[in-house]
Amino acid sequence: MADPPKLYLQRGQPPGVPPLALTGERTLPDVPEENYWYRRHLVVYEWIARQVAGLRVADLACGEGYGSDVLARGGAAAVVGVDANPEAHEHARLRYTRDGLRFVRTLVEVYDEPCDAIAFLQTIEHVRNPGEILDRFKELVGPDGVVFVSTPNVLTLAPPGAERSGNPWHVVEYRPAEFGALCRAHFASVQLYGLFHARMLALHEVALGLGWDEIHRRLGITQRFYDRFTPAIGVRDFALRRGTSRELTGALDIVAVLRA
Repeated sequence: MADPPKLYLQRGQPPGVPPLALTGERTLPDVPEENYWYRRHLVVYEWIARQVAGLRVADLACGEGYGSDVLARGGAAAVVGVDANPEAHEHARLRYTRDGLRFVRTLVEVYDEPCDAIAFLQTIEHVRNPGEILDRFKELVGPDGVVFVSTPNVLTLAPPGAERSGNPWHVVEYRPAEFGALCRAHFASVQLYGLFHARMLALHEVALGLGWDEIHRRLGITQRFYDRFTPAIGVRDFALRRGTSRELTGALDIVAVLRA
């Protein structure tokens, strides 16, 4: 009989804050094995935070709440983190108590508080009605607002030759051109950015191309290497660059900045 999958829980949570379990549905901080994905998402939140200082921001499908906290810490006038999951909502409400930050438990589709900016990150691939949701966002922010939407690039997420990544939580996985077309069908102004490896992760890519995976397997150090390498990844090991759909073919994630 196969061993059950290992359960990863968040470490070092403040007193009274229940740790969340890593299920693959959402990214979590404080799980060393998840650090690559956490930093990959965090760098986008930090970039958005610099764009929304002084604005009222809704972080929709906020999950654990770390991104909402980043937006509030970055100088937004007010931030609302919205998520329907009861465990994630309770965790976020208890852990992140910064002034100007609050959390609401409801579905993204029915959230109706006007705002100046919306962040909807790594979630549009989870929904069956993306066009309706984008139209709803446009209503919420009004003619002068801005919407930030990100999604993984299936061209780099899926195994070579595969059409999908195999993530059971994803309904649709987008190529850059497909994602751009979806956004342009609902917003007049669409700017696309791509997230790429930089610094340590860029060097790691070069090493993999030179056969590093085979070398560490032969030496028997795979687990020891990645036990040190993964927790050491930081936001500076990613770079966000603007580009066309063609230029973003090799991006890890695609970030759209949308205005009416």
